[in-house]
Amino acid sequence: MAPTPYDPTSHLLLTPEDAEAPNRVVRLRELGLGEAPVPEFDDFARHLARVTGAPYAMVNFIEEDHQYFAGLYAPGADQAVELDPSASAGGSVGRVMARDHGYCPHVIVRRKALVLEDVCDYPRFAGNPVVDEIGIRSYLGAPLIDRTGMALGTVCVVDQEPRPWGRQGLETIKSMAADLVEQIHRREHRSS
Repeated sequence: MAPTPYDPTSHLLLTPEDAEAPNRVVRLRELGLGEAPVPEFDDFARHLARVTGAPYAMVNFIEEDHQYFAGLYAPGADQAVELDPSASAGGSVGRVMARDHGYCPHVIVRRKALVLEDVCDYPRFAGNPVVDEIGIRSYLGAPLIDRTGMALGTVCVVDQEPRPWGRQGLETIKSMAADLVEQIHRREHRSS
């Protein structure tokens, strides 16, 4: 089954409203997150990719108009990749992505994990631009909810093939998100 082509006129309907975004940006700046790569988060993304067997893994912080991958792992690299933004236009993975691309904005607003074994099975998600532009076919993500109750971002993995993530995948991503929240809290404690 071919993916549904992306209709740019419908993207606003597909991306959920995020009333928490302005407060999230303030909290991220307090934590010193969301504007630069974090080597520990790149390591975390690499570990997440290994644990799940996924080719792409991200630690994603979501702002009002974009997403920032402070932790990123992509195939063929034993470390995170850092691509210039112009490379992203060619379907490559870079650190910044528009807010209306991908599934993490849904995870943030829902405040719970999302499992899409084949995004094309879900009309709401099949029309997302990452399907046509990057070839994403499966997604597994969980929110990073900090001690203040703020959903800061997500941890997620994606594949260009459908994946049977199953219950084990769901439990794994939720557990990994909890581990990263603890790491964020330790960073905050050390810097205060």
